Amino acid sequence: MLLAYVLMQLATAIGISLLIARSLLQPLQQVTNMARQVQREADFDLRVSVNSKDEVGELADAFNALIDRVQTLMREQGQTQAQLFQSEKMASLGQLVAGVAHEINNPANFIHGNLTHFRDYAHQLLRILQLYNTHYPEPVPEIQDALEDADVEFLQTDIPKMLTSMEMGTDLIRQIVLSLRNFSRLDEADAKAVDLHEGIDNTLLILQHRLKERPERPAIQVVKQYDPLPLVECYPGQINQVFMNVVANAIDAIEEAGANQSYQDWATHPGQITIRTRPMAGNWVEINITDNGKGMSTQTLKRLFDPFFTTKPVGKGTGIGMAISHQIITEGHSGTLNITSQPGQGTEVAIGIPVQGIPAN
Repeated sequence: MLLAYVLMQLATAIGISLLIARSLLQPLQQVTNMARQVQREADFDLRVSVNSKDEVGELADAFNALIDRVQTLMREQGQTQAQLFQSEKMASLGQLVAGVAHEINNPANFIHGNLTHFRDYAHQLLRILQLYNTHYPEPVPEIQDALEDADVEFLQTDIPKMLTSMEMGTDLIRQIVLSLRNFSRLDEADAKAVDLHEGIDNTLLILQHRLKERPERPAIQVVKQYDPLPLVECYPGQINQVFMNVVANAIDAIEEAGANQSYQDWATHPGQITIRTRPMAGNWVEINITDNGKGMSTQTLKRLFDPFFTTKPVGKGTGIGMAISHQIITEGHSGTLNITSQPGQGTEVAIGIPVQGIPAN
């Protein structure tokens, strides 16, 4: 009897020990497995779900806190790297833009200025030709043959049209140069009150070559729905940079959505970017940029503002455009930048900016 009793007590003790060991080892194994998974996948969104209040629960909480801290440090490091990369990129781009604008502007002004004089000279010559035809209606055969070969009547109507077309072309060149200067704002490092519509229009003009018709697709339509806005105190170059990033991404999304479509399919469902602006309560303004491109998944949206995250092919995207844009709006201008999207349903970018919201240094 005594032996049986001892054996029973021993079995009970072993059973209780095993239960205790299992209750401890399973959460510890869960923490270990999660640590290995984080290391293997470099996914710092993973967390251990241990809800006990004992030492194991404290260990899980400490592990989760450590992952939070590592994630924060990596994000800060990524943002710093992105800022340095973007600063160097924008400095180089600014120098390039300044040089190109200067080199284009000089000959464009020369051509435009001379076209005015050339128009006067052409009108004088055409007037002399008309007078000659009036007073000498029967020229010698040699002149008559030359007039017929030249088709003088056509020249008299086409030369003014050509001059008008050339003047429009030089005006467009000068407008593009002005837009480049306004967009880069190389000489405006300080905040100032600006017309946001001007920045949007400059951006669209610079990206016009990507919006226009191509052999494989019709032009991407741009619908502008502008409400009157007050002047907004901001860093113009930075805000224009955000507009450029968002509109360029919209064009990319539209082109990717229709990559395998025929021209007829494009014409039936053309690409479209809609830009709406409106004043908001509390002395804010809002800019909504919507496209009918391929849209984004929830997973992509979740990481959209992570530095160097991109879904584009190698060489087409750096993955810093939206990270920098988010920082410019939220930190640099005390604003908001929200994105909603679904696969196949397009994307909407909502930018909110206070009219006077530059943070104090």
